[in-house]
Amino acid sequence: MDTGSLQQVRRSVYGRLGDRLLRDGLVTEDQLQDARQVQIETGAFLGEVLVSQSVMTVEILKPYLEEVTGFPFVDLSEEEIKHEISSSVQEAYAYARKVFPFRMEGGKVCIAMADPLDVATVDDLRTKLSKPISPYLAFRSDIEDAIKRAFDVRQKARSLLDELGLPVEAPEEDSMNDEVAAAPIVRLINQIMSGAFNAGASDVHIEPQEVDVRVRFRIDGILYEHISIPLGHLPACVSRLKILSGLDIAEKRRPQDGRFSCKDENENEFDVRLSLMPTVYGEKAVMRLLEKQNTIANLDRVGFLPDQRATFDRFLGRPHGLFLVTGPTGSGKSTTLYAALQAINSTTININTVEDPVEYKLAGVNQMQVNPKIGVSFAGGLRTLLRQDPDVILVGEIRDRETAEIAIQAALTGHLVLSTLHTNDAPSALVRLRNMGVEPFLVSSAVLGIVGQRLLRTICSSCREVYEATPEMCAALEIEIPGGTSPTFARGVGCKRCGGRGTRGRTGAMEVVSMSDTLRKMVLKDVSGAELFDQAVQEGMVTMRQAAARKVLDHQVPAEEIVRVFSQEL
Repeated sequence: MDTGSLQQVRRSVYGRLGDRLLRDGLVTEDQLQDARQVQIETGAFLGEVLVSQSVMTVEILKPYLEEVTGFPFVDLSEEEIKHEISSSVQEAYAYARKVFPFRMEGGKVCIAMADPLDVATVDDLRTKLSKPISPYLAFRSDIEDAIKRAFDVRQKARSLLDELGLPVEAPEEDSMNDEVAAAPIVRLINQIMSGAFNAGASDVHIEPQEVDVRVRFRIDGILYEHISIPLGHLPACVSRLKILSGLDIAEKRRPQDGRFSCKDENENEFDVRLSLMPTVYGEKAVMRLLEKQNTIANLDRVGFLPDQRATFDRFLGRPHGLFLVTGPTGSGKSTTLYAALQAINSTTININTVEDPVEYKLAGVNQMQVNPKIGVSFAGGLRTLLRQDPDVILVGEIRDRETAEIAIQAALTGHLVLSTLHTNDAPSALVRLRNMGVEPFLVSSAVLGIVGQRLLRTICSSCREVYEATPEMCAALEIEIPGGTSPTFARGVGCKRCGGRGTRGRTGAMEVVSMSDTLRKMVLKDVSGAELFDQAVQEGMVTMRQAAARKVLDHQVPAEEIVRVFSQEL
C-alpha cells in the first residue's frame, strides 16, 4: 500500500471514532471540534485528546477504539514492564516509531503501537524480532511513558556513578582532558539532561550540599529531587557544562551565564540557558530548558474562562492601544502573549517583537533579541521597531520608564502594543506604570486592558478521583457554593503516568480588566491599587482566586492548589 492510500485509510478509520462518539451522545459538537483542533496542532490521536481533556475515560473509549481500528487496545499504565521483552527493541527505535513490546502471548510478541495501521513498521518489527508479532493500539503518551519506565534514566545515572567508582576525590584540573576519565562524566550529564527532557522539566538544578550534590527538576512549577551524586564529581560536571557553553572553566569565583543546544531521544532540539553561581560548597548550576520546536499554546487552552476569553478577543481586535499581561516570574505571561500573537498572525499585518530571550520562534513574526552587551535594550529595540512600519508590537517586558513611555507613545500613535509587567494583580499594573514615572494621563489614554494570571497544576486524568467537599473545606478556601448543592472536589491519587504526583500539566487562573471610563478617571486622580481593584471587581472582574475556585469545582485542579498559589491571601 502506497503512502497516499495509507493516509486515506488512517483518516477514514480514525475519523469514524468521533462520528460514533457523537452519535451515541458521549461528546458534544463543541467538544469534538475542540479535540480535533488539538489533534491537528499536536498530532495526537483523537481518543487520546478526549481523555486528556477529561471528556471521557479510557474505559468508556476502549470498545470504540477497538471497533473502529480493528485492533485490541492496551492501557500500558496497567501493564507490568518486563525488561527482557521491552529491551528487544532499542530505546531510540521505540521512541522514533512509537512502539513498545510489552508481553509474550501464544508465541507472539505483543507490540503496543500509536498507529497499528503503519504496516511498514509492523513488517520492520517482524524482521527485527524474527518472531510473529501481535499489534495493539495504545496512546502515544502511554507508549512514551512506558519507554521511560523501561529505560529508567535514574538507573542509568546510578550505573554511571558506579562506573566512576566511590568514594572519589575531586578530580585534578586537567582531568577533563583525559578522554577515559571524562567519558563517564559526559554520559552522566547526558543522562541528567535526558531525564529532564523525559520528565517534562522546565529547569534543572545541580546544587552542591555539605556531603553530596543534589540534582532536582522543576516539573509543573514544583521542584522534585532526581538523584544525588558525590560531591567530588561536582567540578568535573560543572566543567563539562562550561565546555558545552563556551565558558571559562578556570573561573570559579564569579557567576557565569551561557547557553548550548542539545537533543532528546525524539530528536527534538532544546536551547539550554546555563547560570552558574559560586556557593560555599562549590558552583551551583541551573539550566532552563526551552524546546525550539515547542508548540505554541492555543488561546483556547491557556486557561481563560469563557467570558474572560470574549473580553480578551476584543482587546486583540483593537487597532491600537496598550495591552498588558501581569504576574510573577514563571506565571505563564509569555505563553499567553505568544498564544495571542498566534491568534492574530496573518499575512496582512506586520508583527514585530523585542524579547529577552526569544523563547519561541513564530513563523511570519519578526523577532528581535535584546543584547545589552552591544547596546540593544528594550527601549532601543522598541525605537527600531517603530521604524519598521509595524501594526502589532510585542515588548517582552516593561522594566523602566523609558521603555514604558515609548510603548505608550506607540500605542497612542496607531499601534497595538502587547507587553508584560511584574505585579501581583491586574489593576496594580496601572499603579506600577505611575510609579515608573509615566504621567497618569498617558496611562489612562493608552491602556486597553490588563490580564493578571497564575499557573495551577491540573489533575492527572488517569488517576482522578472525585470526593465530597465539606462546607468547612469550601469556607477555608473561600469557595462560594450555591445554596442546596453538594459540591465535589477531585484529586489525583498518583499513577505511573504522572509519576505518582497526582498532577500532570498546568492551566492558568486569570483575571481580566477592561479599562472603563470610571477606571480611567480613577487613574487620573492617582487613587491606590486597592481602590482600583475594588472598582474592577464591582464592574464584574472575576479574580484569579475566583477563577481558580471554578476550576476546582469543575474538577480540573486540586483544591490544594488554591492554598499553594494564593496562600498569601488566605
